[in-house]
Amino acid sequence: MVQKKGFRLSSVLIYAALSLLFIITFYPFWNIFVLSLNDATDSLRGGLMLWPRVFSIDSYKAVLSDTALLSSLRVTLLRTAVGVPLNLLAVTTLAYALSQRDLIGRRQINLLFVFTMYFSGGLIPTYMIVKWLGLIDNFLVYLLPGLYNVYWMILVRTYMEGLPYSMIESARIDGANDIQIFAKVVLPSCAPVVATIGLFSAIYHWNAWYDSYIYTNKPALETLSNTLVKILNQYQTGAMMTQAQQMAASAKRLPVSSESIRMTVTMVTTIPIILVYPFVQKYFIKGMMLGSVKE
Repeated sequence: MVQKKGFRLSSVLIYAALSLLFIITFYPFWNIFVLSLNDATDSLRGGLMLWPRVFSIDSYKAVLSDTALLSSLRVTLLRTAVGVPLNLLAVTTLAYALSQRDLIGRRQINLLFVFTMYFSGGLIPTYMIVKWLGLIDNFLVYLLPGLYNVYWMILVRTYMEGLPYSMIESARIDGANDIQIFAKVVLPSCAPVVATIGLFSAIYHWNAWYDSYIYTNKPALETLSNTLVKILNQYQTGAMMTQAQQMAASAKRLPVSSESIRMTVTMVTTIPIILVYPFVQKYFIKGMMLGSVKE
C-alpha cells in the first residue's frame, strides 16, 4: 500500500513537472499567435494573455499581400519541392553503395565521410568555392552544397545493412544489376527510413536562412526564413525604417503596426511545420533511433 501511494505521488510530481515545462515552452509561441490575431491598435494597451481581445486578421492580410514576402514564400516552396527529392536520391544511392560488403575500400571511404562531420573548411574557404563554382546569386546554391548529408547517409546505410543479404544475392542470381536491385529490392524495403530522411530534408530546406543570407544578394532569391530573420534583427537593432514598418506602411488603410507584422510573419513561417510535425512524429523518433543500432 505504501509503495502504491509512493508510485502515485511520483507520478503526480512527474506530470506536474512536465505540465510546467510545457507551459513554459509553449506560452511564448501562443503569445505571438495571440498578438498576430489581435487588433494592432488594441495590442498597444498590453495585457494580452490567453486570447485575442479584439480579433482581427488585418495583419495576415497585410503580410500575405506583400509582394516581397510572397516572393520569398515561392522561393522556399520551390526550394523544398526540388531539394527534398534531390537529397533523397543522393543520400540513398550513396548509402546503398557504402552498404555493399564487396565494395573495395569501403571502411576507408566511410571514414572519409564521417571525417567531414567533425571537420570542415570553414566559412571563407566554403564561400570561395561557392563563388568559384558560380553559385553566388544562383538558385542552385540552395541545392548543390547541401546535397549530401553524412548523418542522413549513416541512418540509411545502417538500415540497409540490417536488411537480409539473401534478398540481394537472390536478385543477383536472377540477373539483376545494382541499379535494378537498388530500385526494386532495397529501396522499397527502406520506406520508413526514406520517409524519415525526407522529413528531415523538408524541415532543413523550409527553415534554412543562412545560405540565403550569405550567398545571395538578389531579393528575388530571398527565402522566407531569411525574411523573418531580417525583420527580427532590424527590430533588435532599431533600424530607422525596418521591413516590418515598410509592410505596415504599404498596407494602406489596414490597422496594422510593425509589431503585429513581426508577430504575423513569425506565424506564417512556423505554422506549416507545426501542422505537419504531429503527423510525422513517429518517423522522427524512429529515424533518430536507427543510428543507435550500429555504426
